[in-house]
Amino acid sequence: MAALAQDFRAELSRQKLDHVWTDTHYVGLQFPHPNHPNTLHWVDESGSAGEQLPLEDPDVYCPYSATGNVTGELVYAHYGRPEDLQDLRARGVEPAGRLLLVRVGMISFAQKVASAQDFGARGVLIYPDPADLSPDTHKLGLSSHRAVYGHVHMGTGDPYTPGFPSFNQTQFPPVQSSGLPRIPAQPISADIASRLLRKLEGPVAPQEWQGHLPESPYHLGPGPGLHLNINNRRAATPISNIFGCIEGRSEPDHYVVIGAQRDAWGPGAAKSAVGTAILLELVRTISSMVSNGFRPRRSLLFISWDGGDFGSVGSMEWLEGYLSVLHLKAVVYVSLDNAVLGDDRFHAKTSPLLINLIKNILKQVDSPNQSGQTLYEQVVFTNPSWDAEVIRPLPMDSSAYSFTAFAGVPAVEFSFMEDDQTYPFLHTKEDTYGNLHAALRGRLPAVARTVALLAGQLLIRLSHDHLLPLDFGCYGDVVLRHIGRLNEFSGDLKARGLTLQWVYSARGDYIRAAEKLRKEIYSSEESDERLTRMYNVRIMRVEFYFLSQYVSPADSPFRHIFLGRGDHTLSALLDHLQLLRKGDSGAPGVSSPGVEPSLGFQESRFRRQLALLTWTLQGAANALGGDLWNIDNNF
Repeated sequence: MAALAQDFRAELSRQKLDHVWTDTHYVGLQFPHPNHPNTLHWVDESGSAGEQLPLEDPDVYCPYSATGNVTGELVYAHYGRPEDLQDLRARGVEPAGRLLLVRVGMISFAQKVASAQDFGARGVLIYPDPADLSPDTHKLGLSSHRAVYGHVHMGTGDPYTPGFPSFNQTQFPPVQSSGLPRIPAQPISADIASRLLRKLEGPVAPQEWQGHLPESPYHLGPGPGLHLNINNRRAATPISNIFGCIEGRSEPDHYVVIGAQRDAWGPGAAKSAVGTAILLELVRTISSMVSNGFRPRRSLLFISWDGGDFGSVGSMEWLEGYLSVLHLKAVVYVSLDNAVLGDDRFHAKTSPLLINLIKNILKQVDSPNQSGQTLYEQVVFTNPSWDAEVIRPLPMDSSAYSFTAFAGVPAVEFSFMEDDQTYPFLHTKEDTYGNLHAALRGRLPAVARTVALLAGQLLIRLSHDHLLPLDFGCYGDVVLRHIGRLNEFSGDLKARGLTLQWVYSARGDYIRAAEKLRKEIYSSEESDERLTRMYNVRIMRVEFYFLSQYVSPADSPFRHIFLGRGDHTLSALLDHLQLLRKGDSGAPGVSSPGVEPSLGFQESRFRRQLALLTWTLQGAANALGGDLWNIDNNF
C-alpha cells in the first residue's frame, strides 16, 4: 500500500496543484495472528472442543473483535438486529449465553455484534446468505466458499485513542473506545453456515427469516455447542492520508473537501478503486480548468484516505487532529466511496442541508441508463417523490458520517446500486475489476462517468457560487417531522406534569432566524464582498450548530443531535419516551446506539435529555440569528 500512496502523491504533484502533502498517523489496527489462526469447533459430549469446522477463508476476519475462547449453543438470529433478537426471545429462544448465527446485510457488522452483546450473547458468526444476493441466475454470485470481511468497532477512527489524533509521539490517556465489543465475532462462508443450520433444532424460523441455503431447514435452535477461538492481534501501523489543494480566489480559508478511500481488504475494485479513479479524474479536470483561467472562489481540497476498511480510520484521525480548524473552515465534504455498486438506482446519503442542491444537479446530469433523460427524470419516473427514492441518512460506516456527526460539516456520499440486491462481492476477495465490470454488464465506465459529473457539478457550485447553496432553513422541517413523533407522548407527559413546550419554542426561534437571514440576503447587494462573506460564514456553520455543546467530544464523539449517538440525541429521547408505555420493562437492546440499555422511564433522565436537545436547538437558532443585538426569540 505504501507504493500506491507514493504513486497517488506523484500523480497529484504532476497536476501542478497549489499544495500537495501527506499526513501520517500511527494507529492501532487488528490483524489475524500469523501463527495462531482463528478456529471453530463442535463441542463434544464432555464439553471439550471436538471436530474442527474449516474456516474456508481463514484470512477473513472481523477487525476489533474481542479475542479469546467462548463456548455456547448455536442460535439462528436472522440479521442480528435488535428487533430480530426481541422476536427470537418472544418465540421462546433465549439468545443470552449462546453463539448467534446471523446473515450479512441490513445493518453493519458492528451493529450486529453490539446488539448480540446487549442481549447477552457470547459470540457471533456472520455469513452471506444467497437470499441476500441476486436471485437472477444470469447475474454473478458470490462463491459459497467465500466469507465477507467487516470490522466490528461501533464507531470510527482508531479505537485505542478515542477523541485524540494518532500522531506519532502523542500522549494518550489509558482508555479505549466504548464501541469496542466485549464478545468475539468471526465471518464464515455460506457452506459452513449451511452445515451449522442443518444441526439446529427448536422452532422453525418465520417465513421472512428463511434463506436460500440448500438443504437447510432454518430452525431457530438451539443446536449443538460450538467453541469459537479468536486470536486476532493488535499492531501499531502507520497510515498515510494524501492531500492536494487548489486555493480559492476570494475565500481561500474556506474549504470544499472531496475524498476517497484508497485502501481495501482484498482487490477492492468497488470499495476503493472506482472512487480513487474518479477522484484523480476530478483533480485532472479542475486543474486543467485552472490552467485555462478558472479560479474557484473557495479552496478545493482533494484527499486520498488510508485505513478506510478498519472504520474510516484515516479520515477520523484527521478530523480529530484538526477539529478546531475544520469546523471554522470546512464548507462541505463529498465522499466517493462505494460510488458504483450497480447501475439501477441512485442514492445520496446526505445532510439535509444539501438536498435541494442535489436535486438541482440531478436535473443537469444525464442518466447513464436512459438516453435523453436526466438523472432526475429517471428517478421521478420510478417514484414521483424523488427524495423518498434518492435521499438516505448518512451511515456510520461512511467517512461522510464522521464529517457531519463528529465535526459538524455537511456531507454527502453518492452511490449507484442494483435494483434488486446488493453487489455481492463487496468486502471479499472477489471484488475485482472483472467482476464489477461483469456485474454492471459492461456499463461501469458510463456509471462512473455519471458519478464524476455529479461530483464535479457539486464541487463547482460549492466552490464558486457567490452565496453558498446550502438550505439553512431545512432543519426547521427536520425538527417538525420529529415533533410529530414527540407529540404522540404529550398526553403521557402531561399526566406526569411534564411538557415538550421548550422544544416547540426553540424550533419556532430557529425558523424565525432562518427566515430573517433569507430576507437579509435577498435585500443585500451581491457586490458587497464583506457582507457576502459574513452571510457565508453563518450558512456554512449551520451543521456545526447542531453538535451538542453540552457533552464531551471525548466521551460522546458523535454529538450531532439528529445524526449522532448518545443520550443527547433526539433518537435517544424518543426511545426513552417509548418506555412510558412499557412501564418498567425496558428490554436490553432496544436503547439508542451509544446508550446503555434502560430499565424504564426515568423523569430525571428525561429532563436532562430534553434540556440537552432544547438548548442545542436554541443555540442553533441564536447562532443563525447573527449578532447578539439582532437575536429576537421568544424563549
